[in-house]
Amino acid sequence: MTHRRVSQARGWWFAACAGLALAGGIGAGVFAQQAGGGARQVFNPPGVSALVPQYSLAVRHGNLVFVAGMTGVDPKTQQIVPGGIGPETRQTLENMKSILEAAGATLADVAECTVFLVDMRDYAGMNEAYGKYFTKDPPARATVGVTSLPRLAARVEIKCSAVVGEGR
Repeated sequence: MTHRRVSQARGWWFAACAGLALAGGIGAGVFAQQAGGGARQVFNPPGVSALVPQYSLAVRHGNLVFVAGMTGVDPKTQQIVPGGIGPETRQTLENMKSILEAAGATLADVAECTVFLVDMRDYAGMNEAYGKYFTKDPPARATVGVTSLPRLAARVEIKCSAVVGEGR
């Protein structure tokens, strides 16, 4: 294999691992094949709605679940919860938990999360709330500072990927 081909293969693999093919593209298909296959299933549970209809809240391939970026929207009011970064992070993770459960997974199955913060000064408050949901063997995580989020009132957005245990 030439150096160029190895670099391309390595780049493709890392893109797939990062979950960049969230909507079921090539990377998700490869994950499904490596994880025992299975049909692609889409989950949009009641009470938690996507901001726009162009994406699914979660996609499951075999034992892998990919959850789209969630924000701290109260399912009853469809508004960002008040109170700052702590309550907003908790609601974000509650929404994520509901979506994972609809797809047959739990927070304990989460392998990686990516957190997007509008203001990195909110990191400590987000981290405190986040730590209450992942108390033992937390998933791998990256936190990225962004200038804004699609839901403009949101200060935090979190996406994740989970590996569901056998038999579920």
